[in-house]
Amino acid sequence: MALREPASAILAAIAQSERILLHKDVAPQMLSLLNLSSPVIQLHLLRALNSISGHANAKRARSKIRQNGGVQLLLPFLTEKNVGIKIAALHLMFHLSKDSSQELAEQFRETHLDIFVKIISSPTSRDEKAAAVGILSNLPATDKKATEILMRANLLPILITLFEANMAAAVTPQRMWLLEGIAGVFIRFTVTWDRKLQSSAVGHGVVPCLVKLLSEGSVDAKSKAATSLAQLSQSTMALRKSKTPRWLCVPPSAESYCTVHSCQCTVKSTFCLVKAGAVHPLVQTLEGEERGADGAALEALGTLMEDEVWENGSRVIERASGIHALLRIAEAGEPSSQDKAIWMLERMFRLEAHRERYGEIAQALLIDLAQKGDPALKPMIGKILAHLELLQTQSSYF
Repeated sequence: MALREPASAILAAIAQSERILLHKDVAPQMLSLLNLSSPVIQLHLLRALNSISGHANAKRARSKIRQNGGVQLLLPFLTEKNVGIKIAALHLMFHLSKDSSQELAEQFRETHLDIFVKIISSPTSRDEKAAAVGILSNLPATDKKATEILMRANLLPILITLFEANMAAAVTPQRMWLLEGIAGVFIRFTVTWDRKLQSSAVGHGVVPCLVKLLSEGSVDAKSKAATSLAQLSQSTMALRKSKTPRWLCVPPSAESYCTVHSCQCTVKSTFCLVKAGAVHPLVQTLEGEERGADGAALEALGTLMEDEVWENGSRVIERASGIHALLRIAEAGEPSSQDKAIWMLERMFRLEAHRERYGEIAQALLIDLAQKGDPALKPMIGKILAHLELLQTQSSYF
């Protein structure tokens, strides 16, 4: 035993190098020793497995650990009294959940989900909470049974309280990880196919949290927050009400009237992005240096550009400096983001005011994209150039 402890400590140190991934059977061998060791050795082995599974190219290693029953071996550690071992086990479970969420979900019972919620709601360390929230955020949002269990456990108000407490805290890696996890779990509670669940999330105050994340979160948190806002906004058209319901004796407030959706909008009643104050932060996300949240931000803004609302939606986005941001994504974004940005720009430039103000700025970029960019973008770029009267609408050039 005297030799095993320093040996396990050395393994934990060696595992910090990606070279460990060259030895494909090391992780399963460590796993097999986990339940046969003293607490000191268990902690070293868990730290080594964490290092291995946390490497950028460790997908195969994580798969090996799962195939060798890693998740089942880790579940008993959820109630471990040794805090260090418990946190290390939670971290490893988080890593294993990254690329096999469905497989992991199938191994969790209601008792396990309740334990995660208890960890999150208890006065445990931020590190412990972040790992538990991260695991839940990686479970598939399509798992309705898990959502029901988590709702019964009151996870949503617990997360919002935790979010508010940590937004004011000092910036640390653990805080960033925790907020990213919370943003990921919010996606589960805002899915488009369950409007009752969406209403519950909005009623608990999820929308202000999402808007704050757009301004102050990491790029990953921003992407997840924008995804939730997009899901909520997709329900707005179905929830909108007429401007002046016949049964009202007093005219409705002009403040609550939404020019985009042509109805009385509030965050709680229609999940409206405009009333939530989300448009400007979404545009700012597109203006940032990191590109990881572009797709989700464009999806959210794109809900204001659908057929029934595009004209007024484009005006609201333009007032938030959205056209400049869209041109930037069209020029330097990822292919899928370029496609969405150009689709939105085509609708933007249908309006004469936008053509007059931005046409000259846009034309050089659009012509360059048409000549050198992805051929799949050419038809839509051709439509924009036609709006700008730089090309005949039916031009065979495109």
